[in-house]
Amino acid sequence: MNTKIYELEQNIDKIIEKVSNREKIDNSITNLVANESDLKYILRWTSSKNVPFVYMGEGRKGFIDRKCPYTNCFVTGDKNYLGDYTKFDLIAFAGPEVVRMNNILLPIKRSTHQKYVFATIESADNYPICSNRFDNFFNWTWTYRLDSEAKWGYIVIRDSNKKIIGPKTVMHWMKLEEMNPVSEEFKTKLKSKTKAAAWFVSNCYSRSGRERFVKELQAYLEQYKLDVDIYGACGPLKCGRDHEDECFNMIEKDYYFYLAFENSFSEDYVTEKILHGLKHNAVPIVYGGANYTRSERITISKAGNASAVPLVLLMSMSVVEHFGVLAARLPPSVIKKLHQP
Repeated sequence: MNTKIYELEQNIDKIIEKVSNREKIDNSITNLVANESDLKYILRWTSSKNVPFVYMGEGRKGFIDRKCPYTNCFVTGDKNYLGDYTKFDLIAFAGPEVVRMNNILLPIKRSTHQKYVFATIESADNYPICSNRFDNFFNWTWTYRLDSEAKWGYIVIRDSNKKIIGPKTVMHWMKLEEMNPVSEEFKTKLKSKTKAAAWFVSNCYSRSGRERFVKELQAYLEQYKLDVDIYGACGPLKCGRDHEDECFNMIEKDYYFYLAFENSFSEDYVTEKILHGLKHNAVPIVYGGANYTRSERITISKAGNASAVPLVLLMSMSVVEHFGVLAARLPPSVIKKLHQP
């Protein structure tokens, strides 16, 4: 009798499991059909080779592969896909291309339901819109600017739980006294450094004039028998991108500072250059038009026409003291990592 009851319970469990799985399948099918019936069509008006378009993919694939919350977006560069481009829900334009585009290549008609999007990760200083022909043309922006409707930047800031917390207009950084203490092992690593600053650069004629400031900085550093080592097309030293790991290891081993100098000034424009120092135990010295407190807690800033003298004094003092300023300004993530067994 007990055996039969046990077998009956087992069969009931199997039936319940099948019903549950069937409900899950039915729900998945329902969601898929709902997504298909509510597709939002996105047209890339400009080349798919532009960033960020190059990451979008074709159709829904880019959204599905990335497991996006919404996958009912369909992307194409075919203006005739729906028969008439005014039927698309959204038309995206790559900034560097559209600002130089002849008027005859722009849409000549649009529907009231359509959204036109200006998309770029390039500095506005390098690709300015110096014409009123785009007044009231775009509905949304998709850029590095923190006030864009959709953000596409170079840096994402996460907390210890990997939750995205920035960059944003107002950041709440940890206080210095809340950070983990600097380990003796790490101090020893810093003491082994022998060089002041490194700069990896390929654009030698920037709109920001960063190369002129570096010359001024070098002249003052010579008084302290220090130097900025310039790697790449604009300097005597070489460390190619095909040996990137070796280059970054060199920063970590030898240099106190890294020059994260932008090629142009633009609000919120902070590129991956700042990470070269942060990820390799060197203080980044930043030069740009952004408010860097929105992107990083521990940078040394330089902007506009300020003199290089205060910066030189700070750099020379740091090198002489071996680890004083650098250790005090290391990001919490680096310090925490160094304390892990």
